[in-house]
Amino acid sequence: MNESSAPAALSSHRLQAVIFDWAGTLVDFGSLAPTQIFVDAFASFGIQISLAQARGPMGLSKRDHIRSLLDEPAIGAQWQQRFGVPPGPNDIDALYQRFMPMQIEKVGDYSQPIPGVVDTLAWLRAQGLKIGSCSGYPRQVLDVLLPLAARAGIVPDHVVAGDELAAGGRPGPYMALANVLALQVSDVRACVKVDDTVPGIEEGRNAGMWCVGVTLSGNEVGLTEAALSQLTPAEVQSLRRDAERRLRAAGAHLVIDSVADLPLAIQEIVRLQDAQAATA
Repeated sequence: MNESSAPAALSSHRLQAVIFDWAGTLVDFGSLAPTQIFVDAFASFGIQISLAQARGPMGLSKRDHIRSLLDEPAIGAQWQQRFGVPPGPNDIDALYQRFMPMQIEKVGDYSQPIPGVVDTLAWLRAQGLKIGSCSGYPRQVLDVLLPLAARAGIVPDHVVAGDELAAGGRPGPYMALANVLALQVSDVRACVKVDDTVPGIEEGRNAGMWCVGVTLSGNEVGLTEAALSQLTPAEVQSLRRDAERRLRAAGAHLVIDSVADLPLAIQEIVRLQDAQAATA
């Protein structure tokens, strides 16, 4: 977002905060870091899963993500064949313990901001909006990621990790609402949740917030920026359309390609707020 293309400032609005997901939304174009590590962690137990399977539950806390993968009949059947028993709670723990050091080691390789994010955050702050965030990443992983992101210009006012709330994670509203409390937002309807996953959009809707889904930079497309650039416009449009369909089905009010497009979505939300107020 350069000076000539930057959206105009909002003249007036009722919004108070924007709450972001991390991988695929703020950093890690294509949300590759968690996906590949799930594949590698399962492979270390002799279980083969595809990148597409690994992406399926993305947005959940990582322990819940592992549980969801083991609940898939094809993956559960592999486990039964290899170990002679269906996967159980101890197996979830074992996979999680294998996953964690692998994720901690690799998350820094995927910490680069998605293009346009730093400028968008600056624009949001210029409108007087607070910046919250939450992630399916455990706190130990975020402890590695956050300093790297800060050096690149991404410094939210608050961060909630996927493993630190007793109430649980997505698709429940708890991480989003923890941001509301920490940021001292007076009305959940004054918040915008921005996320690239179905559970993340469901989280925002369950919290009563406006929700903006992210397509091309996120998990629902799942390609690096370089890989995406190799596709034809028709292929990109097909991926965008499929991702938008899934995110809208989850409850997204608006859908954008990446956070670089968020200022225009925020302006549309303000317009919708004004229209609602006029008919109230």
